Amino acid sequence: MSSAADRLSPRIYVACLAAYNAGHLHGAWIDVEDKEAVKDAISAMLSASPMAGAEEFAIHDYDGFGGVNIGEYEPIGRIVEIACFLRERGRLGALVLDHVGGNIDEAISALDDGHQGAYESLADYFEEFTEETVEIPAPLRLYIDYEAMARDAELGGEVFTLRTAHDEIHVFLAR
Repeated sequence: MSSAADRLSPRIYVACLAAYNAGHLHGAWIDVEDKEAVKDAISAMLSASPMAGAEEFAIHDYDGFGGVNIGEYEPIGRIVEIACFLRERGRLGALVLDHVGGNIDEAISALDDGHQGAYESLADYFEEFTEETVEIPAPLRLYIDYEAMARDAELGGEVFTLRTAHDEIHVFLAR
């Protein structure tokens, strides 16, 4: 779940293509809540078009998708699916969704099963993980190179990270 400050409110600007092609700007911002509500809002916008019989529309803008790209002709069902995911998972969900190429199932898996938490650096994660799982003799503690462990794990595809602030990365186990 996302925090209140992290919540996204996805909406799309849908334009009437008949009006657009005739040199008129006619469209509407639509909150993306559910598929039927979006379709009804699009129908209402087309019905109010200055061009008689307007039927075609395109998405000319969008907001509140946390950096996830929405195509001009993205299917409404897909937009609603993305919006629902983002409302539930917030900005971190948007970053993960972008990282996995828009695959919502992979994003859910990464968040639910692979998310290891937020750290100042990947080396900090490996230091904490190592010290919690391995008994390290005191004389050897200074010889462990957590930076190298982090670099090797990331280059080897074992983990991926997403930066959410200057001093905060989220660590995920790669699947």
